[in-house]
Amino acid sequence: MRYTVFCGSSSGTKDVFLEQAFSLGKCLAQDNIGLVYGGAKVGLMGAVADGVLKYNGEVIGVLPTFLGDVELGHSGLTELILVETMHERKAKMDELSDGVIAMPGGYGTLEEFFEMLTWAQLGLHKKPVALLNIDGFYNPLLQMIDNMVSNDFLKQVNRDMIVVADSVTDLLIKMRSYEAPKEGKWIKKEKDEKSFDNR
Repeated sequence: MRYTVFCGSSSGTKDVFLEQAFSLGKCLAQDNIGLVYGGAKVGLMGAVADGVLKYNGEVIGVLPTFLGDVELGHSGLTELILVETMHERKAKMDELSDGVIAMPGGYGTLEEFFEMLTWAQLGLHKKPVALLNIDGFYNPLLQMIDNMVSNDFLKQVNRDMIVVADSVTDLLIKMRSYEAPKEGKWIKKEKDEKSFDNR
């Protein structure tokens, strides 16, 4: 089993971010769960990889060649896969993994997290997609997602797909027990009385 971890290439402003990234890597290794991640040696990305490697776990990095050219790549990985584009990177990471975890990060982390979550919503995969909500980092995002539900842009069943925990241990327990919705959003297309077609 392997999990993909999306997170910042920066370390953030709080020591707890780096500490929890390393702890996540340690716990993955101890649970015999391999890590698939973006391949970098810096920031939270480097910390989670170092945590796995220190405890003799498997780490597969997937790095676009243009980032490898600026020497961001981690040199101690089990395997480093070079791809040409960001799209290829996400497709390869999805192919190699059985679940997704997002830690604190920036635009890239959110984009990767939401693409995997959207694929799950559409029924393209059944993997758990999780947020490690360190120090409440993702509270504003979760509030925004709840706002989508209350304004009828998102169904509660799809909101409930997001696995959320404040600690590494709780997150991994929740991911192991995750059950995907029975059907993807568009598998059985229901008539939407509010749609423009029915005005």
